[in-house]
Amino acid sequence: MSKKAIPFMLAAGLVLGSAPAVTFADPPAPNEQADHAFDNKVIKKISAERLYERVDLLSKQPREAGTQGEYEAVQYIKSEFESYGYETEVQPFTFQAWDGGTSSISVNGSDFAGDVHTFNGSVNGTVEAPLEYVGLAYAEDVPDTVSGKTALIERGEISFYEKIQNVIDKGAVGVIMFNREGTEGNDFGSTYEGQDIPAVAIDRESGLSLVNQLQSEEVTAEVSVQDAGPIDQTSYNVIATMKPHKNKDTGQIVTVGAHHDSVAGGPGANDDASGVSGVLELAKIMAKTPTDTELRFMTFGAEEKGLLGSYHYVSTLSDNEIDRISAHFQMDMIGSRDSGDLIMFTPDGEKNMVTDLGASAGARVAEVVEYGQLGRSDHVPFYMEGIPAALFIHAPLEPWYHSPQDTLDKISKEKLKETTEIVGAAVYRIARPDTPALENARVAPGPVHYEFDDRPL
Repeated sequence: MSKKAIPFMLAAGLVLGSAPAVTFADPPAPNEQADHAFDNKVIKKISAERLYERVDLLSKQPREAGTQGEYEAVQYIKSEFESYGYETEVQPFTFQAWDGGTSSISVNGSDFAGDVHTFNGSVNGTVEAPLEYVGLAYAEDVPDTVSGKTALIERGEISFYEKIQNVIDKGAVGVIMFNREGTEGNDFGSTYEGQDIPAVAIDRESGLSLVNQLQSEEVTAEVSVQDAGPIDQTSYNVIATMKPHKNKDTGQIVTVGAHHDSVAGGPGANDDASGVSGVLELAKIMAKTPTDTELRFMTFGAEEKGLLGSYHYVSTLSDNEIDRISAHFQMDMIGSRDSGDLIMFTPDGEKNMVTDLGASAGARVAEVVEYGQLGRSDHVPFYMEGIPAALFIHAPLEPWYHSPQDTLDKISKEKLKETTEIVGAAVYRIARPDTPALENARVAPGPVHYEFDDRPL
């Protein structure tokens, strides 16, 4: 899941397309066996072992957008969709990535022993100046004495932008930042427009060593960043399409998605190999299930770079396709044993057809799922086009989020299976051949009561 915040300028309330809409009537008192009869065409076939095995395979290496790891994941996903009988498209797109070039540090004339990582956006240049430790670099804690010096900063609590701006405001000429407690490595950090200062990252152990050295002597540091800058890279979406029975086609489309890329250096077992596995599992089952609805199962690239893949995909849709998409279901981070309960997030914090169907499916399959407000995943571009969309995710997030510790051993088979069952039951409620006339179906109970949950991610 992307950390990037998305501004929303649309008014609350979703615009439904011209496709036949699923409607809810007040049905007779539901019969429990009947309620589950149509769900069982999907949920009985969902395999926790298959879900887990796919997460295992996908999380054996990082899948950062634009890397060989992502490309190999894309080829695997494509081959799986094709093996189920789907028309499958790999959709490449170009995005701008950051090449950190070469960065280095010397301390009192000696080469720095640790690994050095260039901040995304850092300017090129070399500065040699006294080093001063400024802690977490809160504005009120940065001393005037940092002027003309390189600031040694600890990561955490406030944003990279704030930390760097606070030391720039006091006249710092360079930045060395070390990692926060409990987090390994040095692959982090961004500078922003106007922050024209060489900035590099080091691991926590190396940073604390410099802090200790400063307690006993003055330290002069040379920080050098060379050949850093933006480069064009290629990422991919994978789209699998199943047409409805030709004699029962309602004209509507339902899309189900996840993102296949991970953060740099992270195996991304939960984020989002778990969601990809859920998409593949539902595609496998639905391939042999009659529908009156076109189904599109898809995995997006470069979600971690700012939802780039899903924005690209939606930009390729015709007006007719947008009008015909009745719902988009997004599965992101659905399997961590250490996260909270399942929730459905919409970008505007309003209920829509997807959350109605998800809550109803949850009540039949497991328990009622609440809803909340959040962007930050690939449901956003669909929402921006007026398509009912929601993100299915567990929250609060696990401590391993966006870290090298997001590994298979943290995955819960039960959470994987339950979320896939809920999404699958909701999707099938739209796609099964006796929709959209659900008001006449005793096996489809009416909407359930579900509350807004102001739960943090």
